[in-house]
Order: sequence, then structure tokens, then C-alpha cells
Amino acid sequence: MPRGRYSLHDPHDHTPLGEEHFHCAPGPSGWRYVSQITTPGGDHRGSVDLAVDELGRPIRLELHASSWQVRGAALDGVTWVRTDPTGTHATEGNVRAHAFTGTSPAFLIALTRLLRLAPGAPETRVRLVALTDPVLAPLTVDQSWSLLGTETHPTDLSPLSVDAYQVSTLDTGERHTVHIAGDVVLSAPGVELEDLDTPPSTFPA
Repeated sequence: MPRGRYSLHDPHDHTPLGEEHFHCAPGPSGWRYVSQITTPGGDHRGSVDLAVDELGRPIRLELHASSWQVRGAALDGVTWVRTDPTGTHATEGNVRAHAFTGTSPAFLIALTRLLRLAPGAPETRVRLVALTDPVLAPLTVDQSWSLLGTETHPTDLSPLSVDAYQVSTLDTGERHTVHIAGDVVLSAPGVELEDLDTPPSTFPA
């Protein structure tokens, strides 16, 4: 069960946004990621609980940020309920999309499970519902993903395979690279892996 800590920062000006303390694990029915997010000063800022099935589809999502809450799942696309800080108002949403995304590295890993890309294959287009900070406002975005290649790095325990993905945001043309080893994001815009207590897990195709 990989357990560790990511540092989060603004991908444009690198302003520190805090840390995400996580653990995750594959299992016979899919994969689950749980984390607590703190501010740069160490105060609690939010949490993530994401479970995907063996095909990478989000079967349960619960996010908390700034007292807002979103619960969602894959249902007729993706469906969610967003609750305000007072708990008195809730709004439902549904979009013909493939999955959710957001600032947590959990969403990057989950999407690679869903897409199952092969090196050299054409870019795959995907529609996502982004739950944006600081109030988890939903925004539909279109991206294209491709697997650039895989490199193997020696470690003290065993060789580590690192996949490099190119991600393009279609409405802006912005492109960036994401590096993932098993179920751990090594680097991505706004994310850096700081500590890892156990090696990344692999997930059967």
C-alpha cells in the first residue's frame, strides 16, 4: 500500500498551495486513493476519497474543500451532488463525460487506468468534469492523452518503470507531461512527490 506526501503548488507561478498526504492500494475490484490536504501552514484544507473499478471507471468519489463537498460516480456519464458549506443546499449535475479530474494526483492515476494507453498509439481524446478549487465548482474540459514511452530505472529493491504521458488541453492548446510509476505520480504540473514510504504498486491490465 503506497503511502506518502505530495507538495502542491500553483502550476504557473509556483506559489505553494500545501501538501497532500495519501495512501492508495489496488485490489481485486479496482483501486482506491484516500488523502488529507493541508495548507502551507499545516491546517486542514480538504480531503479526497476516490475508488475506481477494474476498468478505471469512478465508482465512488468524495471530495471536501473549503467546507464544500462533492459526491460523484460514473452514472450515465458522470453524476455528482455538490453541497454548500451550510449543508442546506445541494445541486445535482450530470455530464456525458468519461471521468472526473481536479488538483489531486489521484485523478491522473485513475485516468491512466481508464485509458490504458499504448506507446506510439494516436492521441486519445477524453471529456472530463474538473472540480476546481477553492469551492469544487464543476467545469467540463476536453483533453487528449498519449503515452510517450516508458523508462526503467534501477532501485535498491527492483527496477522501477516510469510512464511519460503527454496531456493536451484542447480549448487552450496547452501541453504538459506527467510522469507516473505504478499508482504514484512522480511529477506533474503543480505536483511534486516529496516522500514515499513504500514502493509504487502495479495494477494488472
